[in-house]
Amino acid sequence: MTSGNVGKRQRQHIIERLLGDEAVNSQEQLVELLAERGVSATQATVSRDLDDLGAVKVRVGGGAGVYAVPVPAEERAMSEDHLRRVLSDWVIGIGRSANLVCLRTPPGSAHVVGSALDRAGLGDVLATVAGDDTLLVVAAEGCDPGALAERLRAHAGLPPESPLPASKEF
Repeated sequence: MTSGNVGKRQRQHIIERLLGDEAVNSQEQLVELLAERGVSATQATVSRDLDDLGAVKVRVGGGAGVYAVPVPAEERAMSEDHLRRVLSDWVIGIGRSANLVCLRTPPGSAHVVGSALDRAGLGDVLATVAGDDTLLVVAAEGCDPGALAERLRAHAGLPPESPLPASKEF
């Protein structure tokens, strides 16, 4: 839930999520869904937001039209390629504990890897928390954190079950 007014980028992010989660067939419905989440917006504002996002109406079962924000296949592929490149360039070790995957990077590089993971939109990643040379990846509920760690390890070009290098002590 959001309270009060939010900025344009925040509102558009909420709209993108709503369009991905709900079958929204009118701008008025979108205004109502935003209001349910505490976001105040007029139909004219929502119309501009949909235009900014490149949203289009697509036909679904029964011929009804719903709004969608298209993501070109090549953009999704670039995202995966970009993630592989970043992980292989910056990750030097990966470990796991419970639902956390720990990635070790050279000093000052954890935020680069965290940003790439955040933008990749992996469904099994709930959140990332970056320090200086360590990044914690929180596995989403229901996903196998071991499989997530191995997937990230493979993208980084690290051998399976490679040990996590210790961080330097003070």
